Amino acid sequence: MKLSDLLSYDSIVIQGHDNPDADAIAAGFGIYSYLRSKGKEPRFIYSGDFKITKSNLRYLISTLDIPIEYVEGLDTVPDLLITEDCMYGEGNVRKFEAKTVAVIDHHRLSGALPELSDVRQGMGSCSTIVWDLLRAEGFVPDEALSTALYYGLYTDTGELAEVSHPLDRDMLDALEFDASLIRRLRHMNISLGEAKIAGIAMLGVEYHEAHRYALLESEPCDPNILGLISDFYLAVDSVDVCVVFSVLKDGIKFSVRSCVPEVCANELAAEISKGIGTGGGHVDKAGGFLSAKLISSFSERYAQADSSSKKYVVTTLIRERLHHSLCDTEIIRSGSYTADPTKMKKYVKLPVKQGCAFPAEFLPCGTPILVRSLEGDTNIEVAEDTVIMIGVRGEVYASRQSVFDKNYCLLDEPYDMNLEYFPTIKNSVTGETIPLAPYAKTCRSNGGNIILSAPLERPTKVFTKWNKDEYFKGEPGDFLSCKEADPADVYIIAKDIFAETYKEIQEVT
Repeated sequence: MKLSDLLSYDSIVIQGHDNPDADAIAAGFGIYSYLRSKGKEPRFIYSGDFKITKSNLRYLISTLDIPIEYVEGLDTVPDLLITEDCMYGEGNVRKFEAKTVAVIDHHRLSGALPELSDVRQGMGSCSTIVWDLLRAEGFVPDEALSTALYYGLYTDTGELAEVSHPLDRDMLDALEFDASLIRRLRHMNISLGEAKIAGIAMLGVEYHEAHRYALLESEPCDPNILGLISDFYLAVDSVDVCVVFSVLKDGIKFSVRSCVPEVCANELAAEISKGIGTGGGHVDKAGGFLSAKLISSFSERYAQADSSSKKYVVTTLIRERLHHSLCDTEIIRSGSYTADPTKMKKYVKLPVKQGCAFPAEFLPCGTPILVRSLEGDTNIEVAEDTVIMIGVRGEVYASRQSVFDKNYCLLDEPYDMNLEYFPTIKNSVTGETIPLAPYAKTCRSNGGNIILSAPLERPTKVFTKWNKDEYFKGEPGDFLSCKEADPADVYIIAKDIFAETYKEIQEVT
């Protein structure tokens, strides 16, 4: 869906979810601003049992002159109703009749979508999706809208701690917002009542001494309060990992913190939410949301529980997933671990096509750059022999010309891989963002490299020989691998990539 697809309708209503947060307000403001620029006269509304009362949101609306209005009903049926930051017909948004419905959202899909829809579950905020839709139309947000969009992402990702998708980071780089207003809003987030909620939550901590993690439940509150509680509790000298959650009307919001390299908060958030919500963030700070509807389909106990009992079912579910992630995972450190060749098979690398780029062709040598991909950001310095490799799934890693010449050959054909997010380069000196697609070339591995591999039988984290501070995570079915000549140099290859790039060597008997 494109925003220009909405211009054929006359009467248009934009609706955020009941009790809207900063993200719903910002996303709706973005859609409203675009439609107004095209001569439309949309209404921007919200409904529910309560009007907006939080001081930071009221200040945001009044300072930026955001035309959001509270309604209990609509006098006429609009030609088009756009629900943003929510799904039409869900429990967290009052249902109004409309001739046509459109949906823009970043929460996990839990039902059928109308033809006009843009739902991207991996985004940190609905504001990010609206920004990307605006960008596609060539619409540049002014300072007021930029500030709103920034604050929408800021609040929906625990003060940016849970930002994980590269498009979220692209928006942060592009927006020219009012930094002084953001600072003011940051210090208007907590009321006296919310401070009391934080205190009560910390009194009810569930601590697991053997694995040094804490689990806390909070009363319903602003998501930032969960981050405040988890940050505070992680300062306790005997706590390495902390998870704080709150049971809301439409699901469960949770915050994750970690201060040890063996546990990446973003991966833990993804594991807690797997199949029932969304989760992500940074290695030390992350969070997510569990959908009540998805939990009901996953857990019969939850579906049948009354409202007061649901939190006990949720606590058990989060506890089990947390315990499984922290206690049932094998940790391997290259150097202190040597693979057993007798339990592994030999595989040879296939001649597979992938992508590559040579940054010295379009940037001066010595330029520090940030390479952005779905897997995250990688900082490197451009050298004359730097090669940026683009894997079969869009994963990016840096190499050298000598290594490239030994293992790959360039092909005389355009690079046209269909990737969810094409990697970009940011010049760390000038701040310029450079799309990598125009410079990407097609190459093919020569094949012939022999490795030893065995499928994992349990979740495993490997600290490799070349990176002792960050681990690679493997699930059962992925492959623990090493060079035939060096069983101590172990690493993990995802099963789908392994199947495409390696072939077993059949031993002759």
